[in-house]
Parts: sequence; C-alpha cells; structure tokens
Amino acid sequence: MFSRDSRPPHIDTLIGKGVRVEGDIDFLGGMHLDGAIAGNVRSDAAPGSTLSVSETGSIEGSVEVPNVILQGQVRGDIHAAERVVLGATARVEGDVYYGVIEMTLGAQIMGKLVRLAPAAAPAAGAAAEG
Repeated sequence: MFSRDSRPPHIDTLIGKGVRVEGDIDFLGGMHLDGAIAGNVRSDAAPGSTLSVSETGSIEGSVEVPNVILQGQVRGDIHAAERVVLGATARVEGDVYYGVIEMTLGAQIMGKLVRLAPAAAPAAGAAAEG
C-alpha cells in the first residue's frame, strides 16, 4: 500500500463490511478486515503474517500481529514486531509498539509510540563477552 514493497499482502481470511465479530480472533497468514471486531486480534509470529484494516474496518481490542496495515480504527494497543503502516484515515486509541513505522499525513494516534528492539542473536552478544 504505502510501503516500498509493491506486492499486496497475502489474504487468507476476509471479514466483510457487514460483519461484526464479538470475541477474540486468532489467525494464520494474512487477514483483511472491512467489518468490526469487538475483541483481541492475534496471529502466528511468522514474518509474513499481516493484518490489513480498511477505512470501514474497526477493532475494539488489542492487536498482536507482526505486520499491520491500518486505514480504519483500533481502540486498543497495537503490537507489531515488524512493521506498522498507518494510512491517512487511520485512527489509533492506544499505544503502538512497532519495529518499523510508516505514517501518512492525517493518521492519528492517541497514545504512545514505542519502538521495539530488533531481534538480535543472543549468542553473538554472549560470544563477544566471553
């Protein structure tokens, strides 16, 4: 979408505009949301796992997905170890924990931005000390 990677995210799960889900969702791979979720959203920690939320999509709960592309609204914290892309219509009411963040003019965050440290190889640090 906004990232330099021109490939669209792979979508395994689609939640349509007229759908409202009440409860937590755990998914594998990629998920696109046009509807509403009242609950937490989590995915596997695989590097390609992506959640994309359109302008009509909303989540009331926390999000734990490696990659998040947001055009809609999230009321809760976002934990994205890899990348967060916030479009012009994105609204976040909560803290955003990210590896890399991209924001377009107009995106709003009512909370803190917290950069997550990249996953370093602990063995390399231990070998240097010893």
